[in-house]
Amino acid sequence: MEILARILRFLFWVVVLSWSISLLKRLFSGPRQGDRQQNDALQPTTELVGRRLVRDPVCGTHVAEELAIAARTGNEVVHFCSTECRDRYLCKNQKLAANG
Repeated sequence: MEILARILRFLFWVVVLSWSISLLKRLFSGPRQGDRQQNDALQPTTELVGRRLVRDPVCGTHVAEELAIAARTGNEVVHFCSTECRDRYLCKNQKLAANG
């Protein structure tokens, strides 16, 4: 019975020591990148207010105009969320132009 008590006491101190070490690492390492992103997401910024959203014609995703991939078709500028959607759209337009 005494050996079981010693094992439990040892395990308790191992847990306390590992918790203390991780707490000290957090205190001295400063904020992690994930913590900064969460804090930035919680605080509203003025640059997010003036952004214009554009809609991808292929998948329907709304993307900030500054981040969207633009392609010119005739006199029209079309915005896409990814290069994959842009290529699909341009390929479809080329097929329609060849048939029409």
